[in-house]
Amino acid sequence: MHDDLPVGANPGVLAAIPIEDPADPRVDDYVALTDVALRRRREPADGLFIAEGEKVIGRALRAGFRPRSVLVSPARLAAVPADLPADVPIYVAGPDVLAAITGFEVHRGALASMHRRPARPAAGLITTARRLLVCEDIVSHTNLGAIFRSAAGLGMDGVLLSPRCADPLYRRCVRVSMGEVFAVASARLDPWPDALSQLRDAGFDLLALTPAADAADLGAFAARAGASGGAEAARVALLLGTEGAGLSSQAQAAATARVRIPMAHGVDSLNVAATAAIACYLLGRR
Repeated sequence: MHDDLPVGANPGVLAAIPIEDPADPRVDDYVALTDVALRRRREPADGLFIAEGEKVIGRALRAGFRPRSVLVSPARLAAVPADLPADVPIYVAGPDVLAAITGFEVHRGALASMHRRPARPAAGLITTARRLLVCEDIVSHTNLGAIFRSAAGLGMDGVLLSPRCADPLYRRCVRVSMGEVFAVASARLDPWPDALSQLRDAGFDLLALTPAADAADLGAFAARAGASGGAEAARVALLLGTEGAGLSSQAQAAATARVRIPMAHGVDSLNVAATAAIACYLLGRR
């Protein structure tokens, strides 16, 4: 059916390989992408993650991630990134076969299976960074992806994740971040919350974001931190809790200060991703 397909934009890549059977083992990396529980178990164990869409695939390649394979619709074959290594197989399947493989309609028309890198140690990030986000139990891939995008765009040096946080390389998280998860260093902080002491020991002001009325104004703290300026500017880590429950009492107790974003019109708080964006703007470029 697809025997006469062109080979794509890069003349150095292998010829496109047609996939007619959704059960073809060559595309096993892409099976059941909507089964969150399955993908959470499988992707880290197999050392892979899925990049969706041409822009995200391109950003993963530019960040140095090595592709395992690419799966595209015929309409998107010509948009295969020109810098794709020549030994990476390109599989092509029609919309119905793509949907049967992945479990959803692949509107962006292109998927890539990428090799994961070894986990980064948190200690190295704590040593080198001056501005960090620290996420406790944020399990929503949408929220976590938006947080990474804000961290990248607003000047944060990295993101630390509690053990229960979502996988930042999960497909939806990568897509929501528009691939900016590749631009921001991240690491797991374990054991939780005891490992928060590493931040205080390294000289960080560990700020717990909370809607509590007795918390300090984050904007006022940011102004004081910026006033010091130069090489002596404060090291700051912003501690964010999960949607709804917020930060645990143990995490708040581990912080050096509790801060809030003042609200109007009786609003209690903002979505955690919106809160992260405001906090990053206030502190990321100080």
